Amino acid sequence: MPERSTTLPDGLRADVQMLWDYHDMHHELRPADVGIGLGSHDLGVATFTAELFQAGMFPLIVFTGANAPTTVERFPRGEAVHYREHALELGVPDDAILVEPEARNTGDNITLTRALLESRGIEVGSVVLISRPYQQRRAYATCKKLWPEVDVICASRPLPLDEYIESIGDVDRVINMLVGDTQRITVYAERGFAIHQEVPDEVSRAYSRLTQTGFTRRLI
Repeated sequence: MPERSTTLPDGLRADVQMLWDYHDMHHELRPADVGIGLGSHDLGVATFTAELFQAGMFPLIVFTGANAPTTVERFPRGEAVHYREHALELGVPDDAILVEPEARNTGDNITLTRALLESRGIEVGSVVLISRPYQQRRAYATCKKLWPEVDVICASRPLPLDEYIESIGDVDRVINMLVGDTQRITVYAERGFAIHQEVPDEVSRAYSRLTQTGFTRRLI
């Protein structure tokens, strides 16, 4: 298998950075009732969720996620299960973690987590959604559509773009995911899955240039 590049080409940097910055909600972290770690291929989500728990940002964690074609090899027992195991290794106590192992998309992450908490009689007024950096905006829009009464804060590991690419180990994968999530901001709102959010013209132009360059693997 050819070695994957972790170097962002200079000719793509401005457009990729534009999308990266757009998906960051720039929310200020504050204490909440529950931290929800959204399953994905990125184990850093579990790492940062554990760090926020240990910093006293919330007393309870829910890890949510089954598998997707992009994660089944890395997390064969399911994203949420592996996230939980990682958080335990980092010192989070077992009784502070709930696992929701069935979600297969962001809508499921929200609705199934909400149902799990309700089934335990846990009242929730505020949540921190911890996700990949480029999933923040979509996670926010989905949560506001499906759980509108909850106060939602979005958070991700505070890594610059180049460091994040290095942590994932595959620049093409990161760009394709960024492009795909940008498309979903509009498409999912049109389909009723999420609230509407403005997409600035400069973001739309960056998205178009990257799709024309060939970063289309994650498009719907």
